[in-house]
Amino acid sequence: MVAAIIVAAGSGIRMQDAMRKQYMLLSGIPILGHTLRVFDECDMIDEMILVIPKDDVDYCNEKIISPLKLHKKIQLIDGGIERCDSVYNGLMAVDKKTDIVVIHDGVRPFIHTDQIKKCIDEAIKSGACILGIPAHDTVKYVDASGNIIKTLERNSLQLAQTPQVFKYDIILEAHQCAKKDGFVSNDDAQLVERIGKDVRVIKGSRLNIKITEKDDLILAQALLKAIS
Repeated sequence: MVAAIIVAAGSGIRMQDAMRKQYMLLSGIPILGHTLRVFDECDMIDEMILVIPKDDVDYCNEKIISPLKLHKKIQLIDGGIERCDSVYNGLMAVDKKTDIVVIHDGVRPFIHTDQIKKCIDEAIKSGACILGIPAHDTVKYVDASGNIIKTLERNSLQLAQTPQVFKYDIILEAHQCAKKDGFVSNDDAQLVERIGKDVRVIKGSRLNIKITEKDDLILAQALLKAIS
């Protein structure tokens, strides 16, 4: 059984708007709504878990989920203080028969079902798989003052995306170990790396953007118009 955990519990501080970024409209539909549609259409996903801010259950049911008329049932789960807490809450809520967990950012609405399926197929074989894209720009490592410490070799660098897909027992162990150690990370693959497991990276897409700031929303609107 494959469960999808859609993480949408962020406050959206960097968007600098009264409305949470996941609820902002993109061509008349909330960003989160676009994301949910893709996972609803993926025939490899058996269960959908949506992790949201604690007080947003009624809002999400009425304004996001109900208008979409999705085929799959969605379980709403309260988020935590950190993203890793929210993912852990989702892991605790999946069906006990779950073998594979797909973790995805709710504000990455341009993911495709074929990318989800490829990640699932690879995770079934290797245990852990994420999408990634090469770093095309030169990457600088800087200090707190903004001074360059060194230039990183970009040929070996990959920019991590979601979905990140894992065998359930692997990702659960990774999160449990992180909680025990007090280790906080916004990247699930990093938690899996910490317990000594290999994580495969397969080709993502530069179109699979994460909408975090207002410039991202402008880009998303142009992108949606171009691919519609």
